Amino acid sequence: MRGVLGKSRKMICSLLSQAPVSPAYYYRSSPSIYKPKPSNRFSWGFLAPIPSPAIRVFCSKPGEVGGLMASSVQNQGSISYLTQREAAEVDETLMGPLGFSVDQLMELAGLSVATSIAEVYKPSEYNRILAICGPGNNGGDGLVAARHLYHFGYKPFVCYPKRTQKPLYSGLVTQLESLSIPFLSVDELPMDLSKDFDILVDAMFGFSFHDIPSGWHVEEGDVGGDGIKPDMLVSLTAPKLCAKKFSGPHHFLGGRFVPPAIAEKYKLQLPQYPGMSMCVRIGKPPQIDISALRENYISPEFLEEQVEADPLDQFRKWFVDAMAANLKEPNAMALSTTGKDGKPSSRMVLLKGVDKDGFVWFTNYESQKARQLSENPHAALLFYWDGLNRQVRVEGSVEKVSDEESEQYFHSRPRGSQLGAIVSKQSTVVPGRHVLHQQYKELEEKYSKESLIPKPKYWGGYRLKPERFEFWQGQPSRLHDRLEYSPQETDGKRVWKIVRLAP
Repeated sequence: MRGVLGKSRKMICSLLSQAPVSPAYYYRSSPSIYKPKPSNRFSWGFLAPIPSPAIRVFCSKPGEVGGLMASSVQNQGSISYLTQREAAEVDETLMGPLGFSVDQLMELAGLSVATSIAEVYKPSEYNRILAICGPGNNGGDGLVAARHLYHFGYKPFVCYPKRTQKPLYSGLVTQLESLSIPFLSVDELPMDLSKDFDILVDAMFGFSFHDIPSGWHVEEGDVGGDGIKPDMLVSLTAPKLCAKKFSGPHHFLGGRFVPPAIAEKYKLQLPQYPGMSMCVRIGKPPQIDISALRENYISPEFLEEQVEADPLDQFRKWFVDAMAANLKEPNAMALSTTGKDGKPSSRMVLLKGVDKDGFVWFTNYESQKARQLSENPHAALLFYWDGLNRQVRVEGSVEKVSDEESEQYFHSRPRGSQLGAIVSKQSTVVPGRHVLHQQYKELEEKYSKESLIPKPKYWGGYRLKPERFEFWQGQPSRLHDRLEYSPQETDGKRVWKIVRLAP
């Protein structure tokens, strides 16, 4: 095709004009996602970023792309694939004796697609999404996905040329209109989609039309070689046979709702979903060019006149922001130490207190870090708050906290953590995990009738007295903010000098 848009318009008009009324069954094709680029044949994908080389994604009912925090990778050879007949029977069973409704399955499908998109394409880089929706259930999936993508921070657009007046679909349209999501006619689409959109979503036809992603056969795949080449495939329930021909980098299984009865009847071998994820990656993991991994940070300006004069006050301010952002363990910090041999080591520990005297954490006094601190009582701390594009570095001298402070904190810990501190001779070699469990069980029995577990002498806290702070905030084009606090004497008083460092 010549331009991405010129022929794509004709394709939409042609396909939609020939589309029969969607059947009652909940048939759906795998949504495809792709990133269109100029001078490339236009193919509809469930999701596709546009600025980069064409990304296509496609979803088919048993075989749609979708995922929420899909961290696992499952071997494609161990996954079951459904024929078109089996996929239709599964849907009939879901919507018949198992009591699922069309709108329930549509919601799960659209959510799976939206979450899989979010898993791979960050809204900060691929924000503008065009969903092309057909007249049937697959189009409904696209409408649902657009709604979720809006709430995920993307800017979706919808092309829905052949609408149906059925209440379910009218309701989905109303929901999108209430969010001010633009609906575009085919004629309103730009001649070059790559200039206006980052991702394309193919939600045109389901597998009842024998086309999974546009141009694909439900079982044989892209037979003529004219179908789309999606970058992402989201399979729902279970992938269909055509998914075996998918060669893009991202294949997800979504739709976490298959009952045991269906899995047993069709002898489905499906992967375990990690945690509370809505999808799981299947097939080979994508080849990653580590050198190409980068983030273009977008943050408010961090200016000298806006910061607190005391770095501890500034730290507390940022720490409150990290707590308010619901970041996981905002008190996690990298602790770097060096012994007399000059060899540094780092590990993550948890901040347990901060006041005018410094930063406090607790550990085993016979550990590697403790030995290094006894030889060289200086250390560096690093807090990194990814969700806020911020990090804080703190350097200074280190000393042990008082026995009273260690004792008080030790007995504030959960009882299991107290026993664990006694069991673990940190940094020493153990024969196996079973040894730790056995020792823990013995201690648990030993102290079962005692309300107070004695703190071991080899366990306690450290306090780093800060001598230098650096507050870092990510900015576009690597022009990051870096403000350094260092102490100096002024009129016999210790004050903090603030300077800006080059990024």
